[in-house]
Amino acid sequence: MQERSARNKVSSPYVLRRIGIVSLIDDESVAIIERNADRILDEIGMEFRGDAEVLEIFRKAGARVDGERVRFDPGWCRDKIKTAPKVFTQHARNPGRSVQIGGEAQLFAPSFGPPFVHDMEKGRRYATIHDFREITKLHYSLNAVNHSGGVVVEPVDLPVPVRHLHMAHTHLTHSDKPFMGAVTAPERARDTIEMAKLAMGAEFVDANCVLYSVVNTNAPLVLDETMLWALKEYARAGQATVVSPFVLGARCRR
Repeated sequence: MQERSARNKVSSPYVLRRIGIVSLIDDESVAIIERNADRILDEIGMEFRGDAEVLEIFRKAGARVDGERVRFDPGWCRDKIKTAPKVFTQHARNPGRSVQIGGEAQLFAPSFGPPFVHDMEKGRRYATIHDFREITKLHYSLNAVNHSGGVVVEPVDLPVPVRHLHMAHTHLTHSDKPFMGAVTAPERARDTIEMAKLAMGAEFVDANCVLYSVVNTNAPLVLDETMLWALKEYARAGQATVVSPFVLGARCRR
């Protein structure tokens, strides 16, 4: 028991890089990419579907809104990005496991969203909530894994409307590392925030970042109401959200 407890002690909640970042492209290439991004956002813009409030937010902020198409003057998006903190802390239920995001910090987290699991006894199969709990416990026991993640596997044995509740409950009861929030509906985002408040205190959650979530574009230049609504819930609650393109690899058979 003493040996097991010693292994589970927090050695370091995250990794600090001691070597510089190696860039694969030079400054001139970066400038070309940014110029072309500015041109695309200015001339083509992005579609924000199904959310009139978001369109009004962009209009008031100075973007050019035409229906659900929003266009941005060159440099507009870059100026808004500067308002985000370069470094912040995501607080864990156990303060000793809180992590720094940004700067020289580097985190190792579980994969996100696989529908299948595989083991030596049962082979490859669809994941269940039992698998979700066991894998979360495994990640918790590994000091090299700094984060509990989000949908470490998809528990397909649970109905979708309540699946997020069981996943958040698992992260909060079988781990004390930081974790990710649900983004598949605004009410699921709100549920995650409320569960974090139950575990960590409403005042603390209101004043600190305790959730880190990922919002994906449907295509490089499209965001729909599902992602937008979840994004607004976390933003209004002061929680961290990273917006990324939803890139999937496809394999063609001939």
